[in-house]
Amino acid sequence: MQATALRRALASTLICITVACGQRARVRSAGYGEPADVILTVTNHHFLDVTVYLERDGQRTRVGTVTAVSTVQFHLRGNNLSASRQFRLFATAIGSNENVRTETLTIQSGQVIEWTLEHDLRRSSVGIY
Repeated sequence: MQATALRRALASTLICITVACGQRARVRSAGYGEPADVILTVTNHHFLDVTVYLERDGQRTRVGTVTAVSTVQFHLRGNNLSASRQFRLFATAIGSNENVRTETLTIQSGQVIEWTLEHDLRRSSVGIY
């Protein structure tokens, strides 16, 4: 009888330790206030490959590279954007000192960005839809 009580106490202690030390599952909710991802489509008409950056809060983050005369779609994570959802895009031609920067852009959930880089980067255009 005493051995049975000891086994029960030991089993309940082990269960408590397992529950207390186990990792809890992280649940990612799409609740209110969580920033949604943004789709950025870059069409490069330039004859050189171009590296695209995102500038926000005084920090520049590399988004990716678009090869010459091609189109690439990037998914910008919502938590990489500032809380105000304001940022600028910056691109530089690889092997050249040419670069281009957009004006400050403000994006809302569900919108997409289309950035067209021309062979003369100064003539590039951006649209938010």
